Amino acid sequence: MHKNISFVMPVLNEEKYLEAAVKSVFSQKVEGDMELVLALGPSVDATNTVANKLEEQYGNQLQLVEVAVANTSAQLNAAIERSSFEVVLRVDAHAELSSDYAQTALEVLNQTGAGNVGGMMKAVGESDFQSAVAYGYNNRIGLGGGAFHVGAKAGPQESVYLGVFDKQKLLAVGGFDSKWVRGQDWELNQRLIAAGHKVWFDPRLQVTYRPRSSWQALAQQFFRTGSWRGSLTRENPGQSAARYWVPPLLVLSLVFVVPLWIYLGVIALAAITAKGVSTGSRLWLMVVLPTMHLAWGAGFWLGLIRGAK
Repeated sequence: MHKNISFVMPVLNEEKYLEAAVKSVFSQKVEGDMELVLALGPSVDATNTVANKLEEQYGNQLQLVEVAVANTSAQLNAAIERSSFEVVLRVDAHAELSSDYAQTALEVLNQTGAGNVGGMMKAVGESDFQSAVAYGYNNRIGLGGGAFHVGAKAGPQESVYLGVFDKQKLLAVGGFDSKWVRGQDWELNQRLIAAGHKVWFDPRLQVTYRPRSSWQALAQQFFRTGSWRGSLTRENPGQSAARYWVPPLLVLSLVFVVPLWIYLGVIALAAITAKGVSTGSRLWLMVVLPTMHLAWGAGFWLGLIRGAK
């Protein structure tokens, strides 16, 4: 039975969120031993200074490993290599774990014998804009309804958010593939499934995620994510779920079939009727939702045509 856990966190330009993310990790209570390994990429802000101060605060429980490239997969592999324990829990600097996340994940991993378990990404915003982005993440009209965004019953899934891995099974399939700058979780989970291991979703596992706080950052993020999804689809066409095709087909329809004003009318209606958000966030939804759909969809076509770059 697994009881010791290594948290691994890739970090790049996370000066604003790193301290809260680290505190979230060390607020976890597990039956065995735990550690956190930060894989520090080439940040251009004060991220590394914050990390060094946190290392002084937490001592041997916090390890730092420097990675010369800004590549999440390479950073994760470096952190996993440095890790000491038999379970590896991935966490991001933009994320905060629910208080019982690690212990619940360990129990699920032991009960199911899965190669990876994970739960829900609960996006939460601070400003009206960020709250609008969070709404898009948490609803089918934004990201299309994957289990880790909108929820599902506990059970096997094609992929989960972040992940808590049996380290032996993770290493046996080769760890993360540094070829994939984005979409690396999904790609790794397909290899785990192909090797006969379960990828298990449990909605009790909740991770708070802080989305991008500016329109430019959101557009860039979704275009790049769409591009990598297109690249993954190019190499694994039989494993591409139907929902991944909705934004790219929307882009084509707006070019050749559906008048833009009809699409924007649907978006306006969705924004006006959105529940649980402020008036300011409803107004931002009229910008945020088209940005998510169209940037992702356009990026998908680029990735599908040219492959991974």
